[in-house]
Amino acid sequence: MAKCDFDPSPYLVDGSQPFRITEAPTLIDPLCPEKKADKHLQTIREEIDELQQMMYAHDRYAMLCIFQAMDAAGKDGAIRAVFSGVNPHGLEIYAFKTPSPEELDHTFFWRTDKAMPPRGRIGIFNRSYYEEVLIARVHPEIVTRSQRLPEDVTNTLETLWEQRFETIRALERNHHLNGTRIHKFYLHLSPEEQRRRFISRIDDPSKNWKFNEGDVKERQLWPRYMDAYEDAINHTATPDSPWHVIPADDKKTARLLIATIVRDALKGLPIAYPKLSEAALAQLKASRELLHNEPDVA
Repeated sequence: MAKCDFDPSPYLVDGSQPFRITEAPTLIDPLCPEKKADKHLQTIREEIDELQQMMYAHDRYAMLCIFQAMDAAGKDGAIRAVFSGVNPHGLEIYAFKTPSPEELDHTFFWRTDKAMPPRGRIGIFNRSYYEEVLIARVHPEIVTRSQRLPEDVTNTLETLWEQRFETIRALERNHHLNGTRIHKFYLHLSPEEQRRRFISRIDDPSKNWKFNEGDVKERQLWPRYMDAYEDAINHTATPDSPWHVIPADDKKTARLLIATIVRDALKGLPIAYPKLSEAALAQLKASRELLHNEPDVA
């Protein structure tokens, strides 16, 4: 392959075979020479912008990109690096935090479903409904104490996770059938790299605000989180709504992979600028003549 020409398919999980998180790399060789990486990413960003504008004009499809990861894996930076060149009119970004009282009074997918991108736009979920089978599974007290579910549900948590996986698959299938192409990104970070990034946040005053002492406590639950991610990915990866497990120890590599996957997914859509009828083309021609011959209005 030519330099900066790489295949992102090894990081695709579509449900065709079991996914083992321990077999997924967190670090791979650079995809581009250092001096070319930034320029190549910029080229891909420009392609994404052009394709999104075509998708908007076509008005039949939308794209949703979901980002999930352990803390400090680089979700915010990846979203900024990959999508900064897209026309803001064609991009919708949502960062989902702890549910509000109003959100807790609805189903777990209510707050995210109403944020789905309309046709023609790219939607970004920084965390998502997957928190309900990830952090809620590692901390089941979130379900039993905070979500006010019926007692017969919270008494059988193992059944609850299966029900939520089934709901997620059905929701994503429904959105796919209605034109929204969903791509889910898990930024796979090693505990050693997370530790280094946490220390960097503590040592750098400009990053202190990013650090939460609770993050250190959550590190002790790393094996449980890995089990939850593996189970969630295996239960919800489909050809229509696949996961992409991105090696995240090197930020530039992660961003190039994500950008390439998004660009290729847009290229794969059967989209085109609308073709005007003969009558519409004639009207355009007449309008051009009027504008061309228009007297000076200044």
